[in-house]
Amino acid sequence: MKHILLMDGPDHKGLIYNVTHVLYNHNQNIIRQDEYVSPSKQFFMRTEFEGEGEPEKIMDDLYSTLPAGINLRLNPKKKKDIVVFVTKEHDCLGELLIRYAFDELDATIQAVISNYNTLQPLVSKFGIPFHFISHEHKSRQEHEEAILQTLDIYKPEYLVLAKYMRVLTTDFVKHYPSRIVNIHHSFLPAFIGANPYRQAYERGVKIIGATAHFVNDNLDEGPIIAQDVKEVDHRLTAADMATLGKDTEKSVLSKALKLVFNDRVFIHGNRTVIL
Repeated sequence: MKHILLMDGPDHKGLIYNVTHVLYNHNQNIIRQDEYVSPSKQFFMRTEFEGEGEPEKIMDDLYSTLPAGINLRLNPKKKKDIVVFVTKEHDCLGELLIRYAFDELDATIQAVISNYNTLQPLVSKFGIPFHFISHEHKSRQEHEEAILQTLDIYKPEYLVLAKYMRVLTTDFVKHYPSRIVNIHHSFLPAFIGANPYRQAYERGVKIIGATAHFVNDNLDEGPIIAQDVKEVDHRLTAADMATLGKDTEKSVLSKALKLVFNDRVFIHGNRTVIL
C-alpha cells in the first residue's frame, strides 16, 4: 500500500537520513521525496512510499528517532472525500463534476450543498446527492447548524467552496480547520464587494485573475494555494472580463485541489509551502 509522509519543523542535520533509515528498516520503498528548507530554517519534506507494514509502528519509530518539535502526518494515498458548496453559479461546479465523472479529481464528491435550488438539476445528472439548505428566515447560526448536521452524515475530509456566496463564520470554520478551500474571483488582494469585474473594467485593469486559498477567520485572507492571471486591455467589456475570469477560476480551483488532495500543501503561518 502507498502512503504519504508529511514532515515539518526546525531544520536539523540528519533528518532525511533518519526518515529514510526508518522506512528502510520497515521494508518500505521510497517512490518520491521532496524537501525544502526556508530562510528561517524551517524544514519541510514530503515522502511517498509503498510496502507492507504497520503504519502505527512506522510512526512510533519516526517519533522516537526524530528530534522534538517535528510534526508528522502519515496519510494513505487515496482519494479524498469532499463536499462541494455552491450558490447559483455553475462554472466551477460543472468543472468539478466533469472531472469527477472522468476520474480526474483525485476525490470523491459525496454531496453538494447549496443555499439555493438552482443547480440541483445539474448535480442530479451525475447521481450525486444535492442538499438544498435555504438561508431564508434563518439566522446565520441556524443556517450553519443545519449545514453541519448534513455534513455529519458524510464526515468529509475537505469542503470546497465552488462560488459559494456566503461568508462562513468563525464558529463554522473551526469545525474544518485548514480543510476548506475557496476560489476567489481575483488575484488577491484586489477588488472587493459586489460586481468585481465591473469595478475592474471601470478602473481599466490590465490583468484579471483568480486565487484559490484555504479559509480562515479573516475574510479572503487565508493561505494561498494557487493563482493565475490573464492579460486584458481596453477592448474587453466587463462581460468579456467576466467570461475570461470564470475560465481562470475553474483552472485555478482545479489546480489547487489537485495539490491539496495529493498532500502537497503545507501551511506555515499564513503561507503555504507546496512540494
